[in-house]
Amino acid sequence: MTSVLYDAQGPRAKRRNVLYTVLFLVALAALLWWLYSSLDAKGQLAWALWKPYLGGGAEAYSTYIWPGLQNTLKAAALSMVIALPLGAVLGIARLSDHVWVRVPASVVVEFFRAIPVLVLMIFGLALFAQYTDVNSDDRPLYAVVTGLVLYNASVLAEIVRAGILALPKGQSEAAMAIGLRKGQVMRVILLPQAVTTMLPAIVSQLVVIVKDTALGGAVLTFPELLASANTMSGYYGANTIASFTVVAVIYVVINFSLTSFASWLEGRLRRRKKSTGAVLSVEETAGIASHTDTGSAA
Repeated sequence: MTSVLYDAQGPRAKRRNVLYTVLFLVALAALLWWLYSSLDAKGQLAWALWKPYLGGGAEAYSTYIWPGLQNTLKAAALSMVIALPLGAVLGIARLSDHVWVRVPASVVVEFFRAIPVLVLMIFGLALFAQYTDVNSDDRPLYAVVTGLVLYNASVLAEIVRAGILALPKGQSEAAMAIGLRKGQVMRVILLPQAVTTMLPAIVSQLVVIVKDTALGGAVLTFPELLASANTMSGYYGANTIASFTVVAVIYVVINFSLTSFASWLEGRLRRRKKSTGAVLSVEETAGIASHTDTGSAA
């Protein structure tokens, strides 16, 4: 029996795959045992190092982790709220028929995509320090958000543009055939369909935003979640592995929650957009066009 994508496995291929699976599991178990033995031999698994996080005390979380997590979520949320609409505008602008709109948008997108986000953060910090009255305590947050917005808005612009171009041309041609203008085609026909296609890539970029806030802590002294690990490690007796493990787990929980929500939202959008299979008459199609045109004029 064959499939559209591959030939069905024979008896020898099945035995070979089982052997590979067993060998992989054995190698993985050996690696985990070596890692455990190495940490245990160096005393990194001692209860005294993990007690501040697992022993029921709240001091580590209230003093270090929670303030750092708040700053991380604040910077990430601000960057998302600004970068998403800005990226959508730039992506649509790159598809414009007007050269005076398309060319400047393309220059902005390509320029900021080519610069590392860390350079943008450092440049933003220097700008806020020299040309604004922003408090020195708030400058790292402003610089982190500025760098994240400029870089990720450019990346999201390309995601939006690619999502729209991925749709069949017949979608826009059919919409224009019933009298919709290009702006209405983009708003009513193309964007709602492209959102479902773009959602996985958009969420992946949002995860990148959350993780890139750590750059501000490493270079700009922004007191985010990862920076709190260094402080905790020094305060609780150099338990570096324990501190960074706790912080890594928190990052995993945040990003997994974000991707899980996006998967649920994507499935919901796809279910809502399933066609009923009904065929519209000419009168019904003309009514949709006139209704859209009337709504636009209002």
